[in-house]
Amino acid sequence: MTEGTGASAEHHHQHRDVTGGWLRPAVFGAMDGLVSNFALIAGIAGGQASQKVVLLAGLAGLAAGAFSMAAGEYISVASQSELAEAEIEVERLELARHPRAEERELAEVYEARGVDPETAAEVARQLSRNPEGALEIHAREELGVAPGELPSPLLAAGSSFLSFAIGAVLPVLPYLLGATSLWPAAVIAGAGLFAAGALVSRVTTRAWWFGGLRQFAFGAAAAAITYGVGALIGTNGA
Repeated sequence: MTEGTGASAEHHHQHRDVTGGWLRPAVFGAMDGLVSNFALIAGIAGGQASQKVVLLAGLAGLAAGAFSMAAGEYISVASQSELAEAEIEVERLELARHPRAEERELAEVYEARGVDPETAAEVARQLSRNPEGALEIHAREELGVAPGELPSPLLAAGSSFLSFAIGAVLPVLPYLLGATSLWPAAVIAGAGLFAAGALVSRVTTRAWWFGGLRQFAFGAAAAAITYGVGALIGTNGA
């Protein structure tokens, strides 16, 4: 009996990061760059363009996409952070002007979670002794954020720029090294898509091969469609 209790007490388990952490935005940016730029290159190559034109299109797509991603991510994160900061300031003023009401509000939060009223009131009273600590708890409970832990717009923009550029440069590499056909770029892009999809499986319950094949299929479909459009327009233009 004692051994069973001891074994139970020693039992531990860990959960994976269900929010995706850094992995989700990094892999998403890389896949976005890889799919969009390979599809762009495929469309240009389908129109029977020269190696120089395909290379120029690939480099232009890389630069335009990376800067667009960075700018969009910066504005999005900055706007979200500014809104959160404004709401946190509202909460700070409420704590200063109506401390009793805010204390009772916090107690009601714990009551709603199943804590008995007396215990909830005592917990709220003790937590409210420290204004900054109380502000953090109120912000977490009511806004889902905490002062000092808001995401950095510059870091988000830089990460998006870098991850998109890494993905977008892969299909361009063969042309930089002198390739004159689409096949080397297709092989590298396909391998990159499969690897990125397999990596995403780390934050899902899917098997790595399923994630890899799924991403490969979507990327291949996008490239095939743009190649067909490029071939059609190029042929008609000729």
